[in-house]
Amino acid sequence: MFILGNLLIAIAKVLNIALSIYMWLIIIRALISWVNPDPYNPIVRFLVSATEPVLYPIRKRLPLFGGIDFSPLVAILAIIFIQTFLVQSLMQLGMSLR
Repeated sequence: MFILGNLLIAIAKVLNIALSIYMWLIIIRALISWVNPDPYNPIVRFLVSATEPVLYPIRKRLPLFGGIDFSPLVAILAIIFIQTFLVQSLMQLGMSLR
């Protein structure tokens, strides 16, 4: 059973790192949106294409408050929830199987 425990711990760590990287991509995109970026810049295009699949559904359901887009904040809160709930649960389950 220790192999399954180690597998779950490894999955939890990789998932935690991936979620942290994605959270930073969302933060960088939100910061860049304040300065009117060049839409043809490859970095801007990458940030938009990487974050838009998550932000667009949130933006569709969440109304604008005074012209401010709160979808990055909601996405970051969802990532923190997933990190706290799912990743920690996988870690504890993996530790108990060791």
